[in-house]
Amino acid sequence: MLLKPRILFFGGKGGVGKTTLASGMALALASRRLRTLLVSTDPAHSTSDILRTDLGPEPRAVAPNCWAMELSPEIEADRYIARVKARLADAVPPRLVAEVDRQIDLARASPGAAEAALFERFVRILEREGSAFDRVVFDTAPTGQTLHLLSLPEQMSAWIAGLMRRRRKVTAAGRMWRNVAGSAASGPPADVDPVLAALEERRSLFLRARDRLADPRQTAFIFVVVPERLPIWETVRAVRTLASHAIPIGAIVVNQVLPDDLSGGFAGRRRERQIEHLGLIERDLGAWPLFRVSMADTDPVGTDALFRLGEDLISASGASPEATVGPGAARDGGA
Repeated sequence: MLLKPRILFFGGKGGVGKTTLASGMALALASRRLRTLLVSTDPAHSTSDILRTDLGPEPRAVAPNCWAMELSPEIEADRYIARVKARLADAVPPRLVAEVDRQIDLARASPGAAEAALFERFVRILEREGSAFDRVVFDTAPTGQTLHLLSLPEQMSAWIAGLMRRRRKVTAAGRMWRNVAGSAASGPPADVDPVLAALEERRSLFLRARDRLADPRQTAFIFVVVPERLPIWETVRAVRTLASHAIPIGAIVVNQVLPDDLSGGFAGRRRERQIEHLGLIERDLGAWPLFRVSMADTDPVGTDALFRLGEDLISASGASPEATVGPGAARDGGA
């Protein structure tokens, strides 16, 4: 089941084990001779820690057939602003370049600028880097940030469409002026509009991303949840939000499940509470495949331990709608 989609997202509330499970899945996919790219969009950058290697904004080999990278919203925003400045420098008169740069710098500090830049890089990974890989696994930021990121195709497509309409009006007005003024009117040829071309390219990019994210043959979102009340509530809300954006849910992974043989004392009471919460998960999220990851007494760190966890998860996904993985101890502090 989890082997089929080309793009897998692992998401959920902070601290539920997204990074561990996403890394394990990427390594298990790579072991099947599938060229796999693991991409972390989580600002906590736990992927470097769990893989015991330094990662950055470009893919780096971490195991045979497996590459990994970590994206920083701030770095992506700076890179994006530099590209915009370079592109507009050829599209505006020289006397206006300094003012245009000033306006762009102001936009860089506006709310949402870093998220928009991160999303643009995310989309281009799917378009460019993604074409070089058989599978792409995303370790995402905590749920709220991820949902906002995945809703951007709709929002930004509509916003860019509005910009394009206004740009066409400006272009039409400029063309009328040149027709009236003739050769006395300076400026680029009437049929050349680099700004409009850039907007059209970007809108097309976002529309393709939206189509890819909504295609269950290509994409699946894996929610990771622990058997506690608040993470369950958050996951139920997130599933409904993704459904409203037509993003397919691949599975729900219930992480950190205590062993069945616990009884008496603190551990026994915790197990009883978990049984109650597992019932809530089955009731509210049972429409999707459910996989349980048992808690062990050690944390999986390093490629060997993560690979075994990923293998167990793949095996469980093909075994039954409610299979148990374990003991994997998929626990990570900030992811």
